[in-house]
Amino acid sequence: MIEAKNLTKYYGTTKAIENVSFYVEKGEIVGLLGPNAAGKTTIMRILTCFLTPNSGTAKINGYDIFENPLEVQKSTGYLPEKVPLYDEFTVNEFLNFACETKGIRRKEEKKKMISRVIEECGLLEVQNKLIGKLSKGYRQRVGIAQALLTDPPVLILDEPTIGLDPKQIIETRNFIKNLAGKRTILLSSHILPEVNMVCERVIIINEGKIVAIDTVENLTAKLKGGMEIYLEIEGERDKIKKTIAEIPGVKNVEILPPIKEKINKYLVITEKEKDIRKEISFKIIQNGFGLLEMAVKEMTLEDIFLKLITKE
Repeated sequence: MIEAKNLTKYYGTTKAIENVSFYVEKGEIVGLLGPNAAGKTTIMRILTCFLTPNSGTAKINGYDIFENPLEVQKSTGYLPEKVPLYDEFTVNEFLNFACETKGIRRKEEKKKMISRVIEECGLLEVQNKLIGKLSKGYRQRVGIAQALLTDPPVLILDEPTIGLDPKQIIETRNFIKNLAGKRTILLSSHILPEVNMVCERVIIINEGKIVAIDTVENLTAKLKGGMEIYLEIEGERDKIKKTIAEIPGVKNVEILPPIKEKINKYLVITEKEKDIRKEISFKIIQNGFGLLEMAVKEMTLEDIFLKLITKE
């Protein structure tokens, strides 16, 4: 449903993106991640025909952005980072205006479209209120509603939860998840746990280039060296460290601050995802130490993101 091929864009002499290629399958929700000025918004504006790339091309729903830009826009619902709302309009008036700009003129057709998106986006109780009087959460819903008016098969959402409070973020996240299946969604976000909860795959971009495309699980498997095991043990710390270090498969042992006399926490790094928790617990107990806690640290999307975009 979304296919980008070697997209490159310059602003003057400044390169925004270079040879960006990816695809999004029908019904998928894919997250576009990257630091500020990485090129995320540029990609989205090219896909929605608001910008023209210097080279490369893209297709939305089978339509080429150069050959059929109007069909691309008809197939796409776009929510920009800063939603262009008019505060002096009511929600109904704004959605009616949005229908007009999308070429929908027939009164009955407009009424049907507006009624559908108002219900779908949970705007019934505010449909006759001025947009200028709405909360940030409701304003964001109005922005999504205008993107959904023509029931497009593709949605492109640029930072859909920016500026929302935690409750509004959860509501918007669940709303986006419910749109999956019948619609294909590409969204950008700075809230990485949210992307992890909503998206099936992630595209990570840095300095205008794609550095990874995959599921979070696959990226974790590729990037993670060994297991990270956290331990809390009672006993003489130096002897404990020596005992653990001698276990086959242990790469490194570190005593974590604050350093105490009797009970300390340890970080154990194993070799190549080798699970040696059974061996560790056996050795600790065999040597008379008190094993109080054992936990494995999972690699988060934040860990993956930082590992991929940090040059060091």
